[in-house]
Amino acid sequence: MAHEISALVFDAYGTLFDVHSVSRLAESLFPGKGAALSVAWRSKQLEYTWLRSLMGRYEDFSRVTQSALEWALESLGLEADDGARRSLLDEYRRLATFPEVPEALRALAEARPLAILSNGHPEMLNAVVEHNGLRPLFRGGVLSVHAAKVFKPDASVYRLVEDHLGVPRTMMGFVSSNGWDAAGAKSFGFRAFWVNRAGAPVERLGVRPDATVKDLAGIVDLVA
Repeated sequence: MAHEISALVFDAYGTLFDVHSVSRLAESLFPGKGAALSVAWRSKQLEYTWLRSLMGRYEDFSRVTQSALEWALESLGLEADDGARRSLLDEYRRLATFPEVPEALRALAEARPLAILSNGHPEMLNAVVEHNGLRPLFRGGVLSVHAAKVFKPDASVYRLVEDHLGVPRTMMGFVSSNGWDAAGAKSFGFRAFWVNRAGAPVERLGVRPDATVKDLAGIVDLVA
């Protein structure tokens, strides 16, 4: 499989960066509610990307993230002043990586170009990549759906990276921890690798990933 893949493309949130690392700050602001806020925020964030795509009402990911936070706070009955809201939103610019990510990316970058393709707004993505010192590893670039004005799993999003890298989709490996994203990439024609950190069942969307691993180290074993 390794010799058939010319480039590797990664989802960002939940794949490289732990979105629930915001729960530490959330817990300090709302004792006993941090984890619940993080879960509600992320779930609504994803839901709003899908709904806005279906409605044809694109709004950039920073605005979607803000709207989802406001909904999550209200749903849990939490009062947050402007400072607390800004602090929570700023956490998306300094999310922690999962523990194995830096070493795995360094190993993978030795063999082929790496890129990111994410729902994130370009400013958000660039900030979190720089914060974690990962910029030199992504020779293929850090790409955002913002250029297509629609969110994953719309086919036009995956086409962005195909056009940018000039690599045929059949020779592109796409890595995501989101089962629906892996399905979208596979449907588009990429080799789809699902990082199934939660041990979830495969999505029933008519396609299956080419391989499933438990973390990014498993991708190294597959293709390095």
